[in-house]
Amino acid sequence: MTFADPSDAVGQTKAIPANRARVRDLRLDFFRGIAMFIILIAHTPGNFLTLWIPARWGFSDATEIFVFCSGMASAIAFGGTFDRSGWRLGTARVGFRVWQVYWAHIGLFCATVALTIFLTELAITDRNYWGQLNLWPLFIESEKWSNPEIFLGLMTLTYVPNYFDILPMYMVVLVMMPIIMALSRISLWAVAAFIAVTWVGAQQSLMGVFGLPHLGLPAEPWTDRQWFFDPFGWQLIFFTGFAFMRGWLPKPPVTPLLIGTAAFIVIANIPLSNIGVREFGFEWAKEWRSENRALFDKSGFGILRYIHFLALAYLAWVLAGNKGDRLIARGTHVFARIWRQVLPVIIKVGQQSLAVFVVSMFTARIMGFAMDIFGREIGAVLLVNLCGACVLMATAYIASWFKSSPWKKKA
Repeated sequence: MTFADPSDAVGQTKAIPANRARVRDLRLDFFRGIAMFIILIAHTPGNFLTLWIPARWGFSDATEIFVFCSGMASAIAFGGTFDRSGWRLGTARVGFRVWQVYWAHIGLFCATVALTIFLTELAITDRNYWGQLNLWPLFIESEKWSNPEIFLGLMTLTYVPNYFDILPMYMVVLVMMPIIMALSRISLWAVAAFIAVTWVGAQQSLMGVFGLPHLGLPAEPWTDRQWFFDPFGWQLIFFTGFAFMRGWLPKPPVTPLLIGTAAFIVIANIPLSNIGVREFGFEWAKEWRSENRALFDKSGFGILRYIHFLALAYLAWVLAGNKGDRLIARGTHVFARIWRQVLPVIIKVGQQSLAVFVVSMFTARIMGFAMDIFGREIGAVLLVNLCGACVLMATAYIASWFKSSPWKKKA
């Protein structure tokens, strides 16, 4: 790993100019917006489009896009505060964001539980919608747990059902940011060492070689199950995006060798992917995946997921052009005119990712219910997905409107 800005003789990292840190790269919001639509599709039960999302073609998926871009956005949103106002106020701002995400998580959980109860009680279908999310502990007393214990676990993040585990992971990674910023004042190598050691500690297979327990957080007080998205593993991709936006890692050069290498990695992943096994019938790939699952484990963020994502991200970065210049359609032909209308919408969705994500997780359950009623023929599924996408777009514009504080008097 080569750093762009090594620490100086007195142990202080070179400050990033405030105006540089606040420059918004078009690609950041565009790809995060794309990830929001993919996440909606992926979380909709019985959605056949899920069979063809990018996750089926390689090891990484939209989660990596979301977390990587969140790291980049955090460098813009919080990095400047650390530079301008110091470590304590920077930490305070991060803490406030964690507080916001925490209540977004609690609100999403409660709203989704209420929705699934309502849909189940409608009795239009014969499905138990809260049962689909494995929320039995909320409704059934057991020798293993009690209902009060469940609510205490919910509020303390020791009860984290799988469907609701992305935001808790994001919170823990945010909590690591002040540590990273403190280490950056010593040396960027200290930052790299902390990130690497933390990631290794989250790899169950690696730690098992030394007979040591891997890092993890409890997801159920009555079992040994841990959070599906282990923040100690996923912080690697978050802080990679953070480091690029801070200027700690240099932008990779655009060369035929790098482009060819990245393309080879992406293409070579296809036979080993879900598509390779499902569509091409590569039985050897199925066996390989079974024997090497730890290398692309999603929970602990296996190393092959990281390599695949970096290769894919590099190709997307090159194709989009400098600061996303090639994303902007020029010309008067019909496709250019349509794209000029579509692009701002995708960017708006990416800019309001937290609000959009929370709404998407809620909306996905309604979409699954709609498909249960209207069927899963191609036309019905496409229509339901289109309606869901419209909900995300509306959410982004409404959230943006509220953030603009339109009720304030203009100076």
